[in-house]
Amino acid sequence: MPLFSTAYFPCTAYMAELATRTSVQIEVCETYPKQTYRNRTVIATANGLLPLTVNVTKPNGGHTITKDITICRKENWPTQHWRAIEAAYNASPYFLYYSDDVRKIIFGNHKFLIDLNMDILSYLIGKLRLATDVELTTDFVRPEQATDDFRNVFSPKAQTKAFEKMPIYPQVFEEKNGFFPNISALDLLFNMGPESGQYLHLAKG
Repeated sequence: MPLFSTAYFPCTAYMAELATRTSVQIEVCETYPKQTYRNRTVIATANGLLPLTVNVTKPNGGHTITKDITICRKENWPTQHWRAIEAAYNASPYFLYYSDDVRKIIFGNHKFLIDLNMDILSYLIGKLRLATDVELTTDFVRPEQATDDFRNVFSPKAQTKAFEKMPIYPQVFEEKNGFFPNISALDLLFNMGPESGQYLHLAKG
């Protein structure tokens, strides 16, 4: 079964790969790695790309596994994220259609990162009309055990030129900044609405 990492508002390439699968697994038994999309996403703003990071706590230090990562709210990141998203997309064609739902997820009372991310993924699968079943791993899957291992493919550190060739769709600040490929699926949803699912299948080719 295809194996994915968890992700906070996954990038469009992640969602495009997932869109072509009938069922996938999300790895939650790995030792949690730093500086990945597991707790961050990137949106397009008037001033260019902006990373948004969920503050997390590792109860067991460097040995904490992904399913045990907890959310830290000391710096009020939900408010910061929502203000950035609202400023970036309130002029997008479909912001009003989805904004209330997205806001509720961000401000939801999630204790664990995986619960937040799974709420996001379930919401995106529904709104993008994808026929993909998702389950969580119960044990760590070694690389040689995975049929298709995407756990480290979609990463801020491992972007490939293939992602830069993703089809263009209208973005709010495209005239000013040009097109940004493979950013948060929020960008696609707010700009393309019901056609987002079709875009994902086109992007996968």
